Amino acid sequence: MSPSPDRILLPCGDSAFLVELPELTAVVAYYRGLTGAGASVGVSAPPGIIDVVPAARTVLVTFDPETIRASDVRNWLESAEPAAGVSASGREVTIEVSYGGPDLAETAQFLGMSGAEVVKLHTSSEWTAAFSGFAPGFVYLVTTHERLRIPRRNTPRTAVPAGSVGLAGEFSGVYPRSSPGGWQLIGTTTAALWDASKAEPALIRPGDLVRFVEA
Repeated sequence: MSPSPDRILLPCGDSAFLVELPELTAVVAYYRGLTGAGASVGVSAPPGIIDVVPAARTVLVTFDPETIRASDVRNWLESAEPAAGVSASGREVTIEVSYGGPDLAETAQFLGMSGAEVVKLHTSSEWTAAFSGFAPGFVYLVTTHERLRIPRRNTPRTAVPAGSVGLAGEFSGVYPRSSPGGWQLIGTTTAALWDASKAEPALIRPGDLVRFVEA
């Protein structure tokens, strides 16, 4: 199979490749193809692959050069098929939210909706965990439409409470701990997004399907 023209592989030293992709949806599909995230049947990476880390336009793959050759990793990355869909039996995370955040009214006004319509759209949308960053447990969620797209606040808050549910750009997300932030806050949740005492500390992992429900 010839390499995809939309996929650029860049060596990072002797133990990693950075794969550049044209857009976020391509990153999500490619990450699922490599890892099987969200699929009913697991996909196994070759022995020697250490980690697969998605970002907004890239996927970083690290490996042990004593276990697997760089050429074999490159062949695997070039031949991997994107997996665009999520199986009905794939991993799904439900987050209960108490809506009524400090920016809900302003968000609704900006979007030309009522507050109730914002809540209905937020809860009826299927959100995909695209990548994590900013803080442990913070995951950038995307959906299939842009009706909730809204800019960040002009003036970020110095402290956003843990559990705050927000919107910014095409993303939704949940603050796992108190931190500065400029997202539009529309609700709160008591869900623990990050628990370092667990084998899998993150409640939401890239590739997961996330649904918000009213508490």
